[in-house]
Amino acid sequence: QVQLVESGGGLVQPGGSLRLSCAASAGSLFTIDTMAWYRQAPGKERELVAAITRGGEANYPESVKGRFIISRVNAKNTIYLQMNSLKPEDTAVYYCNAVALYGLGESLFWGQGTQVTVSS
Repeated sequence: QVQLVESGGGLVQPGGSLRLSCAASAGSLFTIDTMAWYRQAPGKERELVAAITRGGEANYPESVKGRFIISRVNAKNTIYLQMNSLKPEDTAVYYCNAVALYGLGESLFWGQGTQVTVSS
């Protein structure tokens, strides 16, 4: 089994910064591979915010490129999302995601979500 624990959400003003953390715990049969952050705003579909491979290669959509930075520490199965120059449209529930490899296959796991609100 794999569990993801998120932290760092909260209320910030436009232009402010916030740092999210997500730690994955896995049983001995699982290996954590690619991890990512997604977000979902009210009335909208869940969208990718940032993804990072085990080798450290990151991918961002244009909406956050240059403002957000994803990083990871493989030894702790932990990822971070540094969010800078926050805008009201960044307001959403942010979810941590991880691909876990086991035996002949893989599974996708999600965190519980953490609320990020950008408002003045």
